[in-house]
Amino acid sequence: MGLFLDLQAKLKDSLWLIVVFLIFIYFSFYTINGERGLLRYMYLSKEIKYAQEIADKYSSEKKLLEQKVRLLSSNSLDLDMLEERTRVVLNYAADDEFVLLDNISE
Repeated sequence: MGLFLDLQAKLKDSLWLIVVFLIFIYFSFYTINGERGLLRYMYLSKEIKYAQEIADKYSSEKKLLEQKVRLLSSNSLDLDMLEERTRVVLNYAADDEFVLLDNISE
């Protein structure tokens, strides 16, 4: 009976240590793998970086298109740009010109 009581006393003393250790393991796991953990943070950081790259790409395309529209506006009409757009849209070429076709779409 003395062995059982001795084992029970040691178990009571170490029970708090076991509980604290299990709580530590629980919070450590969810700090790394949880919904707001480190792995999720790194994944979302990559997603934000990729979205920023796409936004920059479309922003530069938008600026280019705005510049073309500005050249075709009635306030500052660029005749070369107007002629280029006319040739592309109407499929127009002069008699003394050679036309090289490619598959690049406007």
